[in-house]
Amino acid sequence: MYHCLFFACTMITPILICGCSYINKGYQVRSISLEANNFFNQGKYEASLRKYEQIMELHPAVTDRVLFEMGIIYAYPMNEQKDYQQSLECFQKLVRDFPDSEYRLDSQMMILQIHNVIVKDKKIAVQQTQIETSRQEIKDKESENITLQEKIEALEQKIFTLRTEPADKVLIEKKERRLTLLSKGEVVKTYKIALGGNPIGPKERQGDNKTPEGTYIIDSRNKDSDYHLSLRISYPNENDIKRAKELGVSPGGDIMIHGIKNGLMWGGAYLAEVDWTKGCIAVTDEEMEEIYKFVPNGTIVEIRP
Repeated sequence: MYHCLFFACTMITPILICGCSYINKGYQVRSISLEANNFFNQGKYEASLRKYEQIMELHPAVTDRVLFEMGIIYAYPMNEQKDYQQSLECFQKLVRDFPDSEYRLDSQMMILQIHNVIVKDKKIAVQQTQIETSRQEIKDKESENITLQEKIEALEQKIFTLRTEPADKVLIEKKERRLTLLSKGEVVKTYKIALGGNPIGPKERQGDNKTPEGTYIIDSRNKDSDYHLSLRISYPNENDIKRAKELGVSPGGDIMIHGIKNGLMWGGAYLAEVDWTKGCIAVTDEEMEEIYKFVPNGTIVEIRP
């Protein structure tokens, strides 16, 4: 319906733009009407309306025409201060007080169009309010979920720090970039990890920047590591050595679970978002301290694709 009103106003507006019919009613009225048209063409709709009111006061005989033109301006789509109620009052007064006016039929059409637009706008306003209410409810739920998740993580951390049993397995899932500590089949804690710079596929040779895949153990640890702390994984195993031999290459070694390189603690959050190692598994220094504490030598390490 808004498009219908826009069309109606667009079709009728040339009446205003092309000049007025008051040029023979005296110089003063003619001058004011030209000002009204100029203001309308310049988009100064309030000023144009004030001029039409002056015309109506000076020359009541053309009130029907003035009411019609004011009704158009009040409803004009380009008028950012449009007022449908004022527009309706202009057209309704014309229909009521000037039954023989040549603008009566067009005024009745405009009344119908404006009524339809008002009804539609009310529906849109109600729907928009419902949308905003739903959005706020979603935000509130998201906030509640974040708060609840923070509480859960805080409780999990408290439970974790109270544990005395060490982990008996480290599960590393390369695709998910996740390291999980397990004890007797129960998940103790999970960590986000960074891998080698060429993470897809198992490690085959020295310098390929791949993280191994397979089953290993933690065979040693280094508290004076260049990467804060480190746990050495028993790569290469028999399968790794056999594959490398078949390829005629060195399988490489020194695959670790470690923290951030010493001197780069400030980059821990960033480095957790990219695969930056030469094939090792990296976590933040704080996380490495937890893993180092709970993973003894001999712990099974399973690395999945």
